[in-house]
Amino acid sequence: MAIPAKPTETSSSYITPEGVETLREELRFLWKEERPRVTRAVSAAAAEGDRSENAEYIYGKKRLREIDRRVRFLVKRLDSLTVVENRPDEIPEKIFFGAWVRLENPDGDEVVYRLVGPDEFDPKKGWISIDSPMGKALLGKAEGDEVLVRRPAGNALFTVLAISYQPLTA
Repeated sequence: MAIPAKPTETSSSYITPEGVETLREELRFLWKEERPRVTRAVSAAAAEGDRSENAEYIYGKKRLREIDRRVRFLVKRLDSLTVVENRPDEIPEKIFFGAWVRLENPDGDEVVYRLVGPDEFDPKKGWISIDSPMGKALLGKAEGDEVLVRRPAGNALFTVLAISYQPLTA
């Protein structure tokens, strides 16, 4: 199981209901399944004798430390998160947390992104963090607005084509 990047102290504490469920499921898996499995493997390796040269024992102890570190992080992070369940009622035609956004670049290429919290971003799904340069540039924009994104690879200009709080297709 891949361990996602750890959000920084300055990252947002917002998360979607799907995102918080994913973190809870990861915590449950680590605590109820993975840790007991690794603990059994370490116990079996320890029973084989000399621990100083026992690769299974050494690896297992290292993996237990990684699991425990991730469990501590998840417990602390889940306590600090704010689950954002509803779309904004006041100005639903603007881009806020959780919005699906269709953008067009000057070449006419279209892309769809969803603004999510730093704990759940996934570029393969088109989920971008509201803390990213693109996420920050999109917040508060409306359909038809041009968005200048200052990013490490250079500035990019996009036009907002559509905003929804339900999934958009690419």
